[in-house]
Amino acid sequence: MDNPGDEAVEAPPQVDETASGRKHADTGTLGKAIAVLDIVASADQPMRFTDILAVSNQPRGTLHRQLSNLVEEGLLSLGRDHSYSVGIRLLKFAARAWAGNQFRAIAEPHLRNLHDLTGETVHLGVLRGNEVIYLDKVESRQAVRMYSQIGNASPVYCTGVGKAGLSALPDPELKAVVASIKFHRFTDSTLATPEELIREIGEIRASGNAYDREEHEPGIRCVAAPIYSEDRGFVGGLSVTGPAYRISPELLESWAVLVRNAAGAIMEDMGARLGPRT
Repeated sequence: MDNPGDEAVEAPPQVDETASGRKHADTGTLGKAIAVLDIVASADQPMRFTDILAVSNQPRGTLHRQLSNLVEEGLLSLGRDHSYSVGIRLLKFAARAWAGNQFRAIAEPHLRNLHDLTGETVHLGVLRGNEVIYLDKVESRQAVRMYSQIGNASPVYCTGVGKAGLSALPDPELKAVVASIKFHRFTDSTLATPEELIREIGEIRASGNAYDREEHEPGIRCVAAPIYSEDRGFVGGLSVTGPAYRISPELLESWAVLVRNAAGAIMEDMGARLGPRT
């Protein structure tokens, strides 16, 4: 746990004070916890203890207890450098809410069209930290299907949607995410080092497609493409996935342009329907 006496970084993260915890300061323990979540989630980068203390309007001891509890519950994550960021459990809650949001409604017809063209399972996911959270899925028409579930999280470095999302990040953010990954070999094909992953991200940026070549689960392949908002505040991906015995590398490659086109159509609709209004 972070030391309350740690010094603040030289350039503390900027926080939108309209979303900060000050408006919750007198609403009890739950309100104070929500205030801390607001502060961390609204920051433009992970925050250290003294950064949060400066804008929280909470006593040092109270804030330290709030942070400890939120980390223990998985709502916040404590980094190696003692900075706080949004935790996976909170992201999973958010993913379930996103399942019914406007973005999903925008993407859904494009997912179904891609499913009609390929006959295989189509996934939509969003990048959060070093995991990808699945927001939507259109199941394969085939008798043998893969198991996956909306709201589940998977590692970014060995999934098509995850690597596609990474390819859309600016280099400083990409390096920070890669540095946070604890690489684990799920199969013989799993990328096992930061150098391998960075090299593949370069290839994805050049081609516009990411692949999972049985890297997360034996016998499962996919081709993906990135989806992102204009300001890169939203980054995710779209994929077509299926069993290796049914999907050859050549067939997967032939679907690459279909996946790119679907991702591009979703981004175009996002810009038209979710973009700034004058």
